[in-house]
Amino acid sequence: MSNELSDLEREIEETRERLATTIDQLLYRSHPKTIVGREVASIKGFFVDASTGGPRTDNILKVVGGVVGTVALLVVVRRVAR
Repeated sequence: MSNELSDLEREIEETRERLATTIDQLLYRSHPKTIVGREVASIKGFFVDASTGGPRTDNILKVVGGVVGTVALLVVVRRVAR
């Protein structure tokens, strides 16, 4: 019986440690600075090639084209609405 209690206490302690580790990880992942850093890295990865460090001109041109197209559409819509 004593052996079963010590095993149970050991299991409870291991579960507590795992839970504490999981909570720490969740707190780190949900911290605003961590989220911002992750998003900045994601956006930077879209525009900068990780292996060479050079710009990814294809993605940059796509975004610039989209912005220019949107601005042109807004200008046309405003002129038609007058």
